[in-house]
Amino acid sequence: METKHNTQSIKVFVALTLLTLTLFGCSDNESEPADTTPDLPPVETLPPNSSYAPAFEGQTRIDGVRTSTSFGATILTSSLNAPWGITSLPDGRLLITQKGGTMRIVSTSGVTGNAITGIPAVNSGGQGGLLGLCVDPQFSTNRMVYWVFSENVTGGTISAVAKGRLCDNETVIENATVIYRANPAANSNAHYGGRILFDKTGNLLISTGERSNLSTRPLAQSLTAALGKIIRISTSGQPATGNPSFSSGGALPELYSAGHRNPQGIALHPVTGDLWQSEHGPRGGDEINRVTPGANYGWPTITYGLEYSGQPVGSGIQQQEGLEQPVYYWDPVVSPSGMTFYKGDRIPEWQNNLFIGALSGQHIVRLVISENRVIGEERLLSEENQRFRDITQGTDNALYAITDQGRLYKIDRQ
Repeated sequence: METKHNTQSIKVFVALTLLTLTLFGCSDNESEPADTTPDLPPVETLPPNSSYAPAFEGQTRIDGVRTSTSFGATILTSSLNAPWGITSLPDGRLLITQKGGTMRIVSTSGVTGNAITGIPAVNSGGQGGLLGLCVDPQFSTNRMVYWVFSENVTGGTISAVAKGRLCDNETVIENATVIYRANPAANSNAHYGGRILFDKTGNLLISTGERSNLSTRPLAQSLTAALGKIIRISTSGQPATGNPSFSSGGALPELYSAGHRNPQGIALHPVTGDLWQSEHGPRGGDEINRVTPGANYGWPTITYGLEYSGQPVGSGIQQQEGLEQPVYYWDPVVSPSGMTFYKGDRIPEWQNNLFIGALSGQHIVRLVISENRVIGEERLLSEENQRFRDITQGTDNALYAITDQGRLYKIDRQ
């Protein structure tokens, strides 16, 4: 009898304990981020191209994570023509560049406006065209738009920055003016960089590529050339006040950082305000960098990639004093393009995560970041088989992504 009584008492105690945990111990997914501790194998399963070793643990092939919140992706339109850049207007609609040289406005329900004209002619050959864009923080009153494009000039092509006013009926960019050109010109139709955004001081940050040619590649290390750099200028195109000083003399005053290959993504961290950047490597060596003003990110002196032939790049080294290491890199490549930090509340576990469009990877990268290190990686929408070119967060806190094939996706909680 004593044994039976003890067993019944234990059962009652367990039942009461479970009830207490149910009533008081459960977290509310609506208000608290889900646990994003990595507990899955790395998402990359293919062998690397090189045998290079990372500089620190977690620099590549970090553990995988999986979003626990139910979310979905909706195709709002498939009628865009090679979209390249996307940004939100204050009223929630999306302003999108098309590589051939026009812009279009698309509503969050998928209603697509006519092509906006008045933009200076672009060279849309190869990787060129009408590229990244942003709108003025005071757009509601001044209606100013800023963009990067590949321009024909004497000596070849160039990454140029222009601005203009979106007219009231939204059909034309008025008074379009080129405010900056990343010299020197190159006889190339590749590696333009091409992203642009406003920093918190009201100045513009622009990414430029080193134009791909073996003859121009070393200019990523030259402080007298604007190729392979992050540039910081005013809205009139002048070097911004407070730009960093570089150790060697004669540096262009508009330079913010150096040593980049083909940086197609830049974004500001919503908490720290730091600038983060995505960069195409060659055969391997795609990078994510946290950009420190005045720093040099090494291309082509150091890299985790190989030449397309499979040979080492330069001396084949991955570290050198005075050159910065990437926070994260991929080998083989995913071809990271436009990116944004998530600062919404629709999916709490995504808070401050970095989302990047992957071109050859054909997915959206989600990176979980803690203390400036990547601690988890997830691949989203890989089943869509799309080259994701750019991604932004809308005013409704959903994510919106465009693809080379002409689609606009809305990604949101279900």
